[in-house]
Amino acid sequence: MKKITFLLAAVLLFASAKTNAQEDAKRECTMKYNLFKGDFQSKKYDEAYANWIYLMDNCKDLSVNIYKFGSTLAEDVRKDPVLAKRVYEQRLQFFPTKNPAKVHSDYATYLSKNKLASADEIFSILEKGYNIDPTKMGVKNLYVYFQGVTDRNKDTNPQKVFDTYDDVLENVNKKLEGYAKKLVPLSDSTKVLDKRQKSLKRAYTVNSKALGTVESGLDNIISEIATCERLVPLYERDFEANKSNSVWLRRAVSRMFKKGCQDEPMYETLAKAYAEAAPSPDSYSFYAGILEKNGDTSGAVAMRQKAFDLETDPLKKAKYKLKFAQAAKSRGQLSRARSLAREAISFNPNFGRAYLFIANLYASKSSINGCGKSEFEKRMVYVAALNKARRAASVDPSISGVAGRYIRSYKGNVPSKKVIFTAGVNPGSSYTIKCWIGETVRVPN
Repeated sequence: MKKITFLLAAVLLFASAKTNAQEDAKRECTMKYNLFKGDFQSKKYDEAYANWIYLMDNCKDLSVNIYKFGSTLAEDVRKDPVLAKRVYEQRLQFFPTKNPAKVHSDYATYLSKNKLASADEIFSILEKGYNIDPTKMGVKNLYVYFQGVTDRNKDTNPQKVFDTYDDVLENVNKKLEGYAKKLVPLSDSTKVLDKRQKSLKRAYTVNSKALGTVESGLDNIISEIATCERLVPLYERDFEANKSNSVWLRRAVSRMFKKGCQDEPMYETLAKAYAEAAPSPDSYSFYAGILEKNGDTSGAVAMRQKAFDLETDPLKKAKYKLKFAQAAKSRGQLSRARSLAREAISFNPNFGRAYLFIANLYASKSSINGCGKSEFEKRMVYVAALNKARRAASVDPSISGVAGRYIRSYKGNVPSKKVIFTAGVNPGSSYTIKCWIGETVRVPN
């Protein structure tokens, strides 16, 4: 009996000692963490480092801040790649639900920048992040990931490339639309912005510009393999299996539209099926093009109006108005096309593509030759186009790169000093362009 009592006492004593040790360890972790956090936030990095290493070794799951702050110590203060790699790996292990897509993206960036992993290893990490949430990935990494998918599948599985392109682009556009909505109230010239609002506007502008660059880069990659000759047999093969799949149909129609494959019979088949499978503003808009192609102009106009009326989002309404403008341009109705583009801008004041569309209307051959007789008059039309292209770049950072190319082109065609002098016009004076344009601009100084 005494022996049993002794054993029970020993077990209880051991359990009590173990509990006390755990409590002591927990208190030690909390104390070290508070010291580390205080020193780090005070930028006393050397003092923070010793406690941080203790936390990394003994308190791995205490707080995600061990890794958020620790990445700065490892990467920027100590500049230790091995230690930085450990930070990312432990964070993913002990805090797998704390913004994992962004962590994978940042980890891939760090490994790539410091040449710590192969291209295949980096792609694998990006793939994990993308599968979790592509909207949380870094802008550049969306491009890198898509390039990796393309390189691995363009010859064996082009459909995977197209699907990934659509998926990436849709996520890029979601981000762009989000920033566009946030920029509208911050772009009001009559409103004085405070320090915080200026900072937000700058951040939204920078991010929009970066996303616009990625969008352009994605198009450059896909353009090499997404040709009409390649798309048509692919969609003919898969149509029966997907003729009720609204997502597949929307992506197929959209891709063929962007590649200029509207004259292909398969495009009409896809557009009709899309309108039947998913009656919506988007599907009606595509189907309107089919009606117009088949000579039913009034039906096309009615269908586009139906698409517009069903839409409630002002940014999407702006896009529909621009589509109406493009259709008017194709019919040679330049003045009507400009009016519709202006209506698009009324729904989205930061719609750079609408401004750029007007610029291209002005710079078309028919406008240049029809709105000017002398060299001076013709070249002044380029001044109006230049103004619109500059406006596009200023209001919509996502297309600043594209707008920049047009700006350089138009700028090279404005009247020179010699042309202005020969015309007997004063530099800096007002000049009203003739014909349907009718805009008053300044003679280059």
